[in-house]
Amino acid sequence: MSNDSTPTKRGRRTIPADTQLAKRVGFRLTDAEHLAYLKKVEASGMSASEFFRECVLTNRTRVVARQQISTDRKRVLFVVNKSGNNLNQIAHVLNAARLDQSVSESTYLAALDTLESIELLLRAHLNNVG
Repeated sequence: MSNDSTPTKRGRRTIPADTQLAKRVGFRLTDAEHLAYLKKVEASGMSASEFFRECVLTNRTRVVARQQISTDRKRVLFVVNKSGNNLNQIAHVLNAARLDQSVSESTYLAALDTLESIELLLRAHLNNVG
């Protein structure tokens, strides 16, 4: 028996240190994802651990990396989100003014058109930032 083996709980056989399952891996799933995972595990005839190791460690999975967001895009997203919040507040005030008739219908429609134009400009700018 070599020094790099450790006896199992049963005490009868030894497992080489380099093949011992010593590290835990955990991750969270939605209920639907968990159900799909369990169905695949059951269909495989393996334990959940064996199934995971077989799929991931033998490269039987296909991982598509998410595209990294550029610094410019992050900055634009921040500005667009802040602007969108402010525009939404303006739209609510405008709508309230229309309902209590403190603004004319023509002023309301002109302001609404302007808000829609701003929205289109922001969306176009966002699409052009890499």
